[in-house]
Amino acid sequence: MNAKKALLKSGVLALSMLATSVMAAVSADEVAKLGTSLTPLGAEKAGNADGSIPAWTGGLPKNAGTVDSRGFLSNPFADEKPLFTITAQNVDQYKDKLTPGQVAMFKRYPESYRIPVYTTHRTATVPQSVQDDTKYNAANTKLVEGGNGLENFKTANPFPIPQNGLEAIWNQIVRYRGGSVRRLVTQATPQPNGSYSLVYFQDEFSFPTSLTDYNPAKPSNILFYFKQRVTAPSRLAGNVLLVHETLNQVKEPRLAWLYNAGQRRVRRAPQVSYDGPGTAADGLRTSDNFDMYNGAPDRYDWKLEGKKEIYIPYNTYNLDSPNLKYSDIVKAGHINQDLSRYELHRVWHVVGTLKAGERHIYAKRDVYIDEDTWQAAVIDHYDGRGSLWRVAEAHSQYYYDKEVPWYTVETLYDLISGRYLALGMKNEEKQSYDFNYKASSSDYTPAALRQAGVR
Repeated sequence: MNAKKALLKSGVLALSMLATSVMAAVSADEVAKLGTSLTPLGAEKAGNADGSIPAWTGGLPKNAGTVDSRGFLSNPFADEKPLFTITAQNVDQYKDKLTPGQVAMFKRYPESYRIPVYTTHRTATVPQSVQDDTKYNAANTKLVEGGNGLENFKTANPFPIPQNGLEAIWNQIVRYRGGSVRRLVTQATPQPNGSYSLVYFQDEFSFPTSLTDYNPAKPSNILFYFKQRVTAPSRLAGNVLLVHETLNQVKEPRLAWLYNAGQRRVRRAPQVSYDGPGTAADGLRTSDNFDMYNGAPDRYDWKLEGKKEIYIPYNTYNLDSPNLKYSDIVKAGHINQDLSRYELHRVWHVVGTLKAGERHIYAKRDVYIDEDTWQAAVIDHYDGRGSLWRVAEAHSQYYYDKEVPWYTVETLYDLISGRYLALGMKNEEKQSYDFNYKASSSDYTPAALRQAGVR
């Protein structure tokens, strides 16, 4: 065999071994750590060395607080005060526990931006059935060819013990968010001077297994259904987006449709993916900025940098208070940080670098994923010149009465324009998240869009 053929053969072997390592589930010994040295979702059960991150002891109980008639939760930590507050004057002391994007926010808004740091509480858990499915996934779930889908997967958290960055990103994409849920939320895109108007949404989100007509004998390639109806302002009211997110996107890419109320027409919407414009976002977010990061991860190479301890928004019950007005939250430059709460938590750091030949307005994404929930907490976005451009922060809470971790408000700050987007506020709405929402597959057909869009 000549040198050229030998080199080619070794290269094919190396690629084969790489593919095998990407596709392989973890060993039985590793799986056995779930629920012992690791939490049921794969986080380190022990606290950190100095005790500033405590051990995980099972999360908050379902009766950790009261739930009002609209479904809003009381704050279990209402009596706590910040341990300290990070400002532009002392930020250098804490740089090692902040992301570059968070540090940049202090430089952009030195007079107003601050991070109040509170005692860390590891509040989150999920139902026992989801814990059981997570353990099954650890032993059985694999990435399909190219990493653009999953096989042998149940419910959520496909890779609780991730072996690479792509697996960690898939955990964010398909983390547990309850079964079916309906929510009424608002989105603001303030001008640099703080003036804004609101867009109102009714979102519906369902996994097939939570539908009333689910048939386990007929497996589907649908990962989840998503429907979003704009209810205000009047110029946008009645427009509806429908998404069928597929489990194996090699076999079948995401399917999306839009109903335009003015035209009374349903159209396919291939632009609802990647860096296509986000709904009514005034150009301030992409489609894959929704839910911090969503959709097919194939345009990036994802590198798992490991774990680190950083201050992230956490247990932000105060920011979700029904006693607040939206004007209390939305301010010039950024949301009212006095209403926020940050805690020190361990996160998985994953770097997504745009692949050669692929197109996206973000050339790099630095993703910081909370180890206890698999929710992305902070994402720093870089443009094609390598400059830090946008900083996303997810202010999260744990819906202890339903055992569901989720976001309270997603923020995406544009460091260049001085504008930002705040999505998910519901303080003034008639209802919090409805986790008892019942839906059937017929509710998520293109034919159902016209009815959903009736003003």
